Amino acid sequence: MGDPRGFLKVRTRHELAERPVEERIKDWLDVHAESGLQSWTQEQAARCMDCGTPFCMSGCPLGNLIPEWNDLVRQGQWLEAYNRLSMTNNFPEVTGRICPALCESSCVLGIHQPPTMIKLDEVTAIDQAWELDYVKPLPPERLSGQTVAVVGSGPAGLACAQQLTRTGHTVVVFERDDEVGGLMRYGIPNFKLDKGLIDRRVEQMKAEGTRFRTNTEVGKDISWDALRASYDAVVVAIGSTVPRDMNIPGRQLDGIHFAMEFLPDATRRFYGKQPVHDITAEGKHVVIIGGGDTGSDCLGTSIRQGAKDVTVLQIMPQEPTSRPDNQPWPTFARLYQKTSSMEEGGEYIYNTDSVSFEGTAEQEARISVEHGTQAEGFVADAQGHVTGLKVVSVAPGDDGPFTRQPGTERVLPADLVLISVGFLHPDTTTLVDQLPVELDNRGNVARDDAYATSQDGVFACGDAGRGQSLVVWAIAEGRSCAAAVDQYLMGSTELPSPIVASERPMALPRR
Repeated sequence: MGDPRGFLKVRTRHELAERPVEERIKDWLDVHAESGLQSWTQEQAARCMDCGTPFCMSGCPLGNLIPEWNDLVRQGQWLEAYNRLSMTNNFPEVTGRICPALCESSCVLGIHQPPTMIKLDEVTAIDQAWELDYVKPLPPERLSGQTVAVVGSGPAGLACAQQLTRTGHTVVVFERDDEVGGLMRYGIPNFKLDKGLIDRRVEQMKAEGTRFRTNTEVGKDISWDALRASYDAVVVAIGSTVPRDMNIPGRQLDGIHFAMEFLPDATRRFYGKQPVHDITAEGKHVVIIGGGDTGSDCLGTSIRQGAKDVTVLQIMPQEPTSRPDNQPWPTFARLYQKTSSMEEGGEYIYNTDSVSFEGTAEQEARISVEHGTQAEGFVADAQGHVTGLKVVSVAPGDDGPFTRQPGTERVLPADLVLISVGFLHPDTTTLVDQLPVELDNRGNVARDDAYATSQDGVFACGDAGRGQSLVVWAIAEGRSCAAAVDQYLMGSTELPSPIVASERPMALPRR
């Protein structure tokens, strides 16, 4: 059991120190100056109260044994801590770095003190396990003779593949990019998630028997129906990749891109690869529409690329600094927290909606219209490069919570606009054409609680079926889907299944 008086002895919460801003914006390395075991780490772990009812475990869809490994970190029992982590989570080094910590929002200590450093304990335990060589491949004792194709190598696909490989199935993971990892690889900047963390897990999975086929897009390089004919089961883990667009005047102008066109280019450049879209913020006025985690990533990336200035727009008001009444404990509270990128520069503007994009050709056309030398309709179809974004302030009013306020329109200078307002659904065009599966009313792959689609032997997990969500939900779905596939292939399963497909969190942080 934990130290019953630990939270009384240590009342302050100690965060990992970050490197000075002026230093870290010059490179793409981890923003933190500290990592791994620190002199105060075990003291922080002692703050865990080892509650009789650990709400932190219900806050996390993985069902992590949090009080247990908190106390093992306190004692410095690294092998045992690693074993507890691995019982519920395939990639704690990832969740310990990029998860918004639903568990900490549910921490009982958080009612009257800053919550326990659960993420720090998690990442310290797994980093120590790697350092001490406790992380070993776990190949199956025997093969089942069954084959499974997993399409997509994000956290859901990788978790599903690892579970199925370890139980004895022959698993092949198909990835359309040149390297494994999905959005963890190219969608999250290196300063937040070093790609070496992914590489060593992929090597572990290869040693266990999982096979990977990169640069292979299912639906083009191999058809979905041919894939199903070749494998005993197929898992669709393609993620939610169709971005939500903005249908406002001037959208056709050059210089307006989706966040997930911009961020992967930066990561590819850092690793010496050819960018796909060749977008850079260097020397530009950058406007980012959308203030979630992805918008923050765009901010940090733009600053490192040498943007002239960066503005982040958020239609919502700034989050409160303390838990509001309508988000009671132990639900996830949307609180204002500065990300490392926000500390590096840029300006956040809240309660602001986008009206139209301004551009060079449109300006010329407007002048022509005013002088009577061009038809009015030319303006709507004008091509050119974006030069600004017209915005307006919003507030609750007669037209809803985002009523535009008269007299507040203004134009922000913009050479580069990045749209970061989320995703609609997975790209299922070839899937539906070649291996028709039913979709739900949001365009996601429909499945039952056991992750089975309308096609026999075809399963769906992660954002492909749930919609855009968090890494912990993706891993939980991948693990649960693996249990469903094993049940389908073998008639029974001993694999854990932490959630059913229809399960929803108490509250999700806005992305």
